[in-house]
Amino acid sequence: MVKPDTFTRPILMADDDEDDCLMTKRALERNKVGNPFITVPDGEALLEFIQGGNGGGGHALPVVILLDLNMPRMDGREALRRLKSDKRLRRIPVVVFSTSQSEEDIQFCYETGANSYIAKVFSFEELVKLINTFKSYWLGTVELPANGRT
Repeated sequence: MVKPDTFTRPILMADDDEDDCLMTKRALERNKVGNPFITVPDGEALLEFIQGGNGGGGHALPVVILLDLNMPRMDGREALRRLKSDKRLRRIPVVVFSTSQSEEDIQFCYETGANSYIAKVFSFEELVKLINTFKSYWLGTVELPANGRT
């Protein structure tokens, strides 16, 4: 049974490419995904958001994180390492969403605890189809942990 808070917790995307973030937002809207959609430009901002920012925050943990690998300041590899090594945060599903199709990157991500690895697509229509599959699986099929607060 899918928990009701699955549809109210945010989808958090860590990606420095504003166009990718905007296209993903539009694809989520096209697929009628009602979750709040929050973007951050790098791994440092991702961890700050999840840990509540400077003021402590107390917002709901993301239902899932979309994580790019190649970002400034802290890349996705280091962010994934830190997320999956933190007992409080490791239960948040992380879907790596990257242009890299390197076997080395894919292997690293799964060995570090990524829940899925998806190669980015290059057309909006392909992205809409991909997000439809994402919605069906991550927001409709799997059992996700109950809402936590930071």
